[in-house]
Amino acid sequence: MDKIDELLTRGVDKIYPSKEELDKVLRSGKKLRLYQGFDPTGTKLHVGHMVGLRKLAEWQKLGHEVIFLIGDGTGQAGDPSGKTTARDKFHSREELRANARDYVMQAQKIVDFEGSNPIKILYNGDWLNELKLVDILNIAENFSLQQLSERDMYQERMKKGETVNLREFLYPLLQGYDSVAMDVDLELGGSDQTFNMLCGRTLMKSMKKKEKFVMTTPLLADSSGRKIGKTEGNAIALDDKPEELFGKIMTFPDEVIVKCFECLTTIPMEEVKTVEEKIKEGVNPMLYKKQLAEQIVKELNDEASAKKAALSWSDTFQKGEIPEEMTEVPQVENLMNSLVKAKAVSSNSEFRRLVEEGAITNLETGEKIKDVNFTPEKGSRFKIGKHRFVKII
Repeated sequence: MDKIDELLTRGVDKIYPSKEELDKVLRSGKKLRLYQGFDPTGTKLHVGHMVGLRKLAEWQKLGHEVIFLIGDGTGQAGDPSGKTTARDKFHSREELRANARDYVMQAQKIVDFEGSNPIKILYNGDWLNELKLVDILNIAENFSLQQLSERDMYQERMKKGETVNLREFLYPLLQGYDSVAMDVDLELGGSDQTFNMLCGRTLMKSMKKKEKFVMTTPLLADSSGRKIGKTEGNAIALDDKPEELFGKIMTFPDEVIVKCFECLTTIPMEEVKTVEEKIKEGVNPMLYKKQLAEQIVKELNDEASAKKAALSWSDTFQKGEIPEEMTEVPQVENLMNSLVKAKAVSSNSEFRRLVEEGAITNLETGEKIKDVNFTPEKGSRFKIGKHRFVKII
């Protein structure tokens, strides 16, 4: 497998209009201008973003012009992708810019913003907020109501009687216009962004008379369709502490180990294939999951941090020890409110589910928490699920 083959296959779901056409362009020696957009509706880049960042790094190393686009404009509309209900809150541009403040610091763990071919940073609010009425009308005339409303998620919402907010409805047109504004050759994004990215392909053909390639990356999910990258309601952030990151990766289901090696690490594909074969032969997947966790921690931090995290995990979970250092959570009323406010669990309903499953243990008494209104004493420690520990301060 040469570099172009790997670029077009590793961690890739689909290529539009086709892999063959893109392969032909790349082998002609042409350097492309491409981008991926990141709407900063939160403050953290997580392992789901990491799949795309790995591909951006590949494009960058092959000498192509790569743009890291921060969606402070599209983020105001609210991306409906993957949302089964309408948003109950929309972000202002100021909030989005503030959220994105540390994005570059987090992303530079994977891509290079310096050097001889640095990735460029752009904000789509710089052009989207300058659009006039006639500009918006000229964009909109390229799409029909039927074309936009046939989107799967909208159909599902309408069947359930859920709202399809017109603000979200316009999102694909705004994302599509990004391609025109930057005059790109290719857009990269998760497979859940396919509709939005193909809208950009339509606009490029109409407004620029130009072919735009679309490369989609797979969403990491288990056999039930549940996205990987969230542990007990918490996204796995790229800047998580090494020990915490290692522990969260160890909660991944066995079935995604090979795909995670492929999409989240830089180890050679020959080694990835070997891991796949060994697991099929019956080797305990836990062995490779540890390797995966250590590799990801190493690539996001350094080798020393990875080895320390692996040792800490082994001491804590294989030898049954309680870690000396754990996440500190300020006390706010009861345990549920404390954990939710500190984002140690994602919501009140998530906390209730954990209590029902007996997944929260008071380490001071060894007892499972059974009362959702339980109020802890300051200094008490709790184990959440299999791999998370918190201390109330």
